[in-house]
Amino acid sequence: MAEDDKTIIEQIKEMDISELAGLASRIREDMVRSVSKTGGHLASSLGVVELTIALHKVFDCPKDKIIWDVGHQTYAHKMITGRWDEMESLRQFGGISGFPKRSESKFDTTDPGHSGTSLSIAMGYATGRDLNNEDYSCVAVIGDGALTSGVALEAIDSIASMKTPLIIILNDNEMSISRNVGGFTSYLQKLRTSDFYTKFKDSLKRISGPKGTERLESIRDALKHLVLPRDIFEELGIKYYGPIDGHDIETLTGMLSFAKTLDKPVVVHILTKKGKGYEPAEKDPTRFHGIGSFDPEDPEKKTDKPQSWSDAFGVELLELAKKDSSICAISAAMIDSTGLRPMKEAYPERVFDAGIAEQHAVAFAEGLALSGKKPVAAIYSTFLQRAYDEMLTEVCLQKLPVVFAIDRAGITGQDGETHQGIYDIAYLSSMPNMTVMSPRDKATLSVMLKNAFEMSSPVSIRYPKGTVPSFDIPAGDGTPRIVREGTDILIISDGIMLAEALKAAAIIEEKCIMGWKNAGTAVADIGTIKPFDEGFIAQALENYSVVAVVEDGIAEGGLGSAICSFACRIKAKAKVLSIGWPDAFIEHGTISQLREKYGMDARSIAEKITACCGGSDLEEKA
Repeated sequence: MAEDDKTIIEQIKEMDISELAGLASRIREDMVRSVSKTGGHLASSLGVVELTIALHKVFDCPKDKIIWDVGHQTYAHKMITGRWDEMESLRQFGGISGFPKRSESKFDTTDPGHSGTSLSIAMGYATGRDLNNEDYSCVAVIGDGALTSGVALEAIDSIASMKTPLIIILNDNEMSISRNVGGFTSYLQKLRTSDFYTKFKDSLKRISGPKGTERLESIRDALKHLVLPRDIFEELGIKYYGPIDGHDIETLTGMLSFAKTLDKPVVVHILTKKGKGYEPAEKDPTRFHGIGSFDPEDPEKKTDKPQSWSDAFGVELLELAKKDSSICAISAAMIDSTGLRPMKEAYPERVFDAGIAEQHAVAFAEGLALSGKKPVAAIYSTFLQRAYDEMLTEVCLQKLPVVFAIDRAGITGQDGETHQGIYDIAYLSSMPNMTVMSPRDKATLSVMLKNAFEMSSPVSIRYPKGTVPSFDIPAGDGTPRIVREGTDILIISDGIMLAEALKAAAIIEEKCIMGWKNAGTAVADIGTIKPFDEGFIAQALENYSVVAVVEDGIAEGGLGSAICSFACRIKAKAKVLSIGWPDAFIEHGTISQLREKYGMDARSIAEKITACCGGSDLEEKA
């Protein structure tokens, strides 16, 4: 589709309902075709196609502000707003982002990526609008899963208090990544299924007519509260409408047009189906929530995939749980994604989904630990940031034995800036009583996990996205060890970066850096990042001329920084080089592309070490 953004949006405003339905079909068809090549968040974006069309028909964007929660569901929005022809570059290096991005389009109002923030942002926009005496609508689109996050509930309380006019669209598909859980989810289920109330309301309108509606309002409300729980939103002072069919464009445009006229905060509750219009995604929305490339004609085609770190963790945890009934597991709406499904099926009473509420998940783990259990909280690195305070003041302060299984640690690739897990080493290292480990392979992960449950203090085990590598090295337990012998240069790996460190050592030796024909470059896997083994590091600084620390985290405040500080403290003569990700937000691309761009691949590491040694390049010296 070659129309520019203005043309498409103008056409939407002029189209009738049947034409809009045809547009929805075209969007879905092209979306499936594009995402089958690039991978991405397909099911969620398929579920809001009609909503997206209705929003752009009713509201005058970009003057009016649409704030998408998380932003992973905005593929139709991107297509409508001038990026249709760029969809095949979605999440690709140098292409468009998988999330809204202000630098990418004037129609994107914020750069989201984590759930629950849309309501606060919309309130900020609306308040700024009023202070500036401006006139535009603010619309927040939030899913029922994201609504369970603490920040969303905080925002609802504030919105109700301030009475600032804005529209909250509650996109209810009963899913986040896994199926939603919790009391709020049960409440919404009652709203969805109250067929009696919905039919009564329609009948009341038909019988009473326009003039009689006002007289019968009190009867309607009384009956509503007989068949429904007393509405949470209206109790707070936020007008509630729904639930309505989120795939009925005519109903959507009518309701949104009405909501636009109200001078108060309002919730429009819509029901949608995740994966709508593409049968495989409808049947398995969890699989198609975030999927790699696939054959759209035969998406069930099986390929032999090596074991992922998440799956390896899940297998090891289950084996330990079989032997120790005190082990419990907690996820923040990611039972499947974090590898907890096997334990959930074997011991459902010991695996808990806290919903999209990382703070609650960690504080819950605190309570389990205080009760004598051995909790493990399996959470992505990027989302664990949200629970920093609970980790520090609830777990570390009391030195409680909580194990944090930090999935997607290090660079994660195509989800971009909001999802890179490169900050955890730096912030975890600042926490007293916290032990931070990084396994190099499955065997080491198994030993570290077993040892972590035997400790009486908090332990974080960080492992990356992707396939578990295999090394011809005996399993480690977190104790640093030399895995490649050498005499002049030592490369220290954080575990995740061991493969790149070994390749870099081979490159250095092959090119005979500094004419050291037989010098050799040693490589060490440090295992335990915090607290690192000071005796081992002191010996390394004594035995080698150059010690380079390579870590899959930001250089500032990471392992390299800590070792540099230690070297200064003991007045070591060796040169210490810290190699990590820069003080920047890293965009989307494949992991290999990003490593090459930011100097984190083997050749770049070798070049940096060469420069530190006084060499200018990787050419052989005479």
